[in-house]
Amino acid sequence: MRLTGLLALSCSLSLTGIPTANAYTPDFDARVQKAAEAVMRENGITGLAIGVTDNGEQRFYNFGLASRENHQPVTSDTLFEIGSISKTFTVTLAAFAQAAGKLSLKDSPTRYMPELRGSALDKVSLINLATHTAGGFPLQIPDAVQTPEQLTQYYNDWQPQYLAGTQRTYANPSIALVGFATERALDVPYKTAMQRNLFAPLGLSNTHIEVPVTRQGYYAQGYDKDDAPVRINPDVLADVAYGVRTSSRDLLRFVEIQLGRVKLGEKLQAALDATRTSYYKVGPMTQDLIWEQYAYPPKLAELQQYNGSQMIQGSQPVTAITPPLPPQQKVWVNKTGATAGFGAYVAFVPAKQRGIVLLANRNYPNEARVKLAWDILSRLQ
Repeated sequence: MRLTGLLALSCSLSLTGIPTANAYTPDFDARVQKAAEAVMRENGITGLAIGVTDNGEQRFYNFGLASRENHQPVTSDTLFEIGSISKTFTVTLAAFAQAAGKLSLKDSPTRYMPELRGSALDKVSLINLATHTAGGFPLQIPDAVQTPEQLTQYYNDWQPQYLAGTQRTYANPSIALVGFATERALDVPYKTAMQRNLFAPLGLSNTHIEVPVTRQGYYAQGYDKDDAPVRINPDVLADVAYGVRTSSRDLLRFVEIQLGRVKLGEKLQAALDATRTSYYKVGPMTQDLIWEQYAYPPKLAELQQYNGSQMIQGSQPVTAITPPLPPQQKVWVNKTGATAGFGAYVAFVPAKQRGIVLLANRNYPNEARVKLAWDILSRLQ
């Protein structure tokens, strides 16, 4: 195997705040290493970064190379593309705009985008768009849509397959509209709004939509299914739907923010709470604003199934939760994300004050990511 000799473990420990008695077992580090190395071998992963938090005590595990070309090792500050986990930031920014009185998630996106008024989107809310229940957008926009003008025409021409709020259809054009409407509501360019209102206030200093020149050396090289070097290509949806790059250290901080371990201002806390409000049920899975959750403890097979390809590539009937359910504690909350050359997973359990992030420079099956996270968190007492 090309990875032979490259799976060196770097384990670092750090404390945030004053942790309570933690549940790391004496052999925890060795078990993490064994499980991670097995997944890397089975999926041809060149580099993998893992962050775990238990009651405020963080542990980081780094394996392999960020780039085979320059033999740069993975660290806790290596930047990975996180794909659709970016959507959790998009809805958080939208919820912040709502807390600031600039936007209502109950509105149609056409309220903020007058060029779309009179289209089928008049009957769709931002909540529908952020819960994948708008009515049946495709997963991706057509390749021919390359410019903002073409994208506007695409949205004007769109016709739903289902009534809003009846079917869950995972789609990038759907969540992208949430980002575009938020940009209009805040009257600031999207990248600026994200940096000013989320990344900086949340202390995510190594999280970027556009990687600055000073951080390019930390940017991992992704590898596609043919093992060729690849990184995300900018397009009209990338910034708002799947364009965030971040490190395991920053993403684990975002998890600890979700767990309530970081003191936030009133508007930011309201935004976080809004994203974890539950609107629809699909089998054992509850759909929040992008976040997905399961009653704790969940069944591994169900986590794998409902994070699997059929949930991404098809439509599923939903049951509305009326009234919407406020953020719950005894739940497993998660989100997967990928680009052509990267695969990521985030999960956390508020009631246990535990969470995990997995970042790899290869897109490997969601089922394998879920199992690795499950295996690691299940080792905690």
